[in-house]
Amino acid sequence: MLGLVPSSSYLFYRRLAAARMLSAATPLSVKMARSALDEVTDSGAFDRSPSTFRSFVSRDSSAPFPAVARRYHLYVSYACPWASRCLAYLKLKGLDSAIGFTSVKPIFGRTKEYDDHLGWVFPATRDEEPGAEPDPFNGAKTVRELYEIASTKYTGKPTVPGRREFNEIAENPGLDLKPAHLQASIDEINDLVYDAINNGVYKCGFAKKQGPYDEAVTNLYNALDKCEEILSKQRYMCGNQLTEADVRLFVTLIRFDEVYAVHFKCNKKLIREYPNLFNYTKDIYQIPGMSSTVNMEHVRKHYYGGHPSINPYGIIPAGPSIDYNAPHDREKLFL
Repeated sequence: MLGLVPSSSYLFYRRLAAARMLSAATPLSVKMARSALDEVTDSGAFDRSPSTFRSFVSRDSSAPFPAVARRYHLYVSYACPWASRCLAYLKLKGLDSAIGFTSVKPIFGRTKEYDDHLGWVFPATRDEEPGAEPDPFNGAKTVRELYEIASTKYTGKPTVPGRREFNEIAENPGLDLKPAHLQASIDEINDLVYDAINNGVYKCGFAKKQGPYDEAVTNLYNALDKCEEILSKQRYMCGNQLTEADVRLFVTLIRFDEVYAVHFKCNKKLIREYPNLFNYTKDIYQIPGMSSTVNMEHVRKHYYGGHPSINPYGIIPAGPSIDYNAPHDREKLFL
């Protein structure tokens, strides 16, 4: 699958029988949190649940899930950083013609008439929500339905992992986002970025007590300061070559000033106040294909309109509307 497919992306077979094969590979009988809003411990700290679907696509044509063009379809939310990370791989590797994708609506909706679960839903028509489309293959109304197709026992969040097995059908197979000589460095950066930044903003936003918030926000800004220092010496996080570590960091940075600073109380310092991080964000945004993975309207609608415990009235702030196409200095500093 698309090189470390993010946990809130949804990659399923077009046919229901194939989806059931996925469930047969992974028993899912353990009850889990059904949204991020359920993942707060008694101590008041946010604790993200692990992914549960752990089957993999393989280059081996005899494998249960072979890497074959047009066999798979991607279901995503533009609002979600993990889903957008998956879209970034799709665009960077040139897999658009091999794997299609459909986006859900940005704001959670009721997924069943008989319970109060709120989750990702598809629009009824293509005109209902710009950027979102109805499910073209299963006719599902919600992502929850897709997971219940895959496993009738599934009660957790929609999560699917993945690997980079589509190289042979990619239009840009030469782009290696995790080259062997940088793997150790990438893994080190990924560990830092995931816990303190990607997940760190959620730890800040969903904390229900002061102590867990204080710890999370301290770790967040210590990690951002470290990234700023690294980027003062090189163009990308692991040198002067784009890697998956940059994609992972980018999806949080692009949302930071627009939503996390206000909605998740990450307001100690804006990304625009970090010269290197801000120019780095613009640099990656301007890579061909990357801007199409960012739908800021969906991002803003989802965060401000989808977490009533944080923003009960769903009011969407007016700004800041940042121009990420503005000039940056990264290619001049690090030729």
